[in-house]
Amino acid sequence: MDLGIAGKWALVCGASKGLGLGCAQALVREGVNVVIVARGAELLQSAAAQLRADAGTPAGTAVEAVAADITTTEGRASVFAVRKDFDIVVTNAGGPPPGDFREWDRDAWIKAVDANMLTPIELIKATVDGMAARGFGRIVNITSSSVKSPIDVLGLSNGARSGLTGFVAGVARTKLASQGVTINNLLPGAFDTDRLKGGMATAAKKSGQSVEAVAEARRKTIPALRFGTPEEFGAICAFLCSTHAAYMTGQNVLADGGAYPGTY
Repeated sequence: MDLGIAGKWALVCGASKGLGLGCAQALVREGVNVVIVARGAELLQSAAAQLRADAGTPAGTAVEAVAADITTTEGRASVFAVRKDFDIVVTNAGGPPPGDFREWDRDAWIKAVDANMLTPIELIKATVDGMAARGFGRIVNITSSSVKSPIDVLGLSNGARSGLTGFVAGVARTKLASQGVTINNLLPGAFDTDRLKGGMATAAKKSGQSVEAVAEARRKTIPALRFGTPEEFGAICAFLCSTHAAYMTGQNVLADGGAYPGTY
């Protein structure tokens, strides 16, 4: 299927690895020019080289890398200094650490809200008017399945990402919807990423089990009986960015192998 977005420009955050890189890969394979951003310069440059060398990347597709902390004013300024206008924006920031809410002070909450709510809002604010003027725009916020089914130890993430979800529900249904701009959230469940592996390693250490035993127990909670891959996550993201998804906006698209048990 031709997604109809070849030649567009996309900003993909947190794209040095994992789900962000999966999204960037899917987009460049569609001929979308990308600016990828992450904090670690070395890993980011490696990801950029990987994208350029990908056999599925059409000739002439541009891949630019900006090593910056997108959650800061300075980081966003450095990205927009490279390119001001984007047709596609994929927001993505690592989730805050787990823990007991009794131990989180104001600074912990502000950091979580800054990264997982306010930064996406700032990126939306900086790009949607240009998208509307050109008659096309796609914003995809990578949030979490915990927005649908909260995880008790991820209270910082539950709160901050739910705040973004509420904001998007309103702004996606403004005049932007009639101007060709869609804003949707993509909610990952358990995907085979470094973050998942790190969490399982921590759980294994605490329980005295092997990492593989912890992983197998986790897989058994998922109807698909496996973890997702960044590549298939990226494919969903690319579809949401396509011309075919023009009638979808303000939605929370859950990708979790069937783990969420609810009807709605």
